[in-house]
Amino acid sequence: MANPTPAAIQQYIADGLHCTHLEVDGDGQHFFATIVSSEFEGKSRIQRHQRVYQALGDRMRAEIHALSMKTLTPDEWSAQA
Repeated sequence: MANPTPAAIQQYIADGLHCTHLEVDGDGQHFFATIVSSEFEGKSRIQRHQRVYQALGDRMRAEIHALSMKTLTPDEWSAQA
């Protein structure tokens, strides 16, 4: 199986989680995602990451070797800008 591309990982996340902003970078083995979603409101960092893992499903075990994430609410994202 070929390594997934950042664009593929981005699409997998977008298909399973409504995002207002989503960026994924990586080299085919290690990926970094910035994910902004209103679904993260009131959630801990662990709960946010679990929600992204849920969106990725079995791909996290089968295709994606490593994924680092920055998970933000829209308000947190706006405050950073």
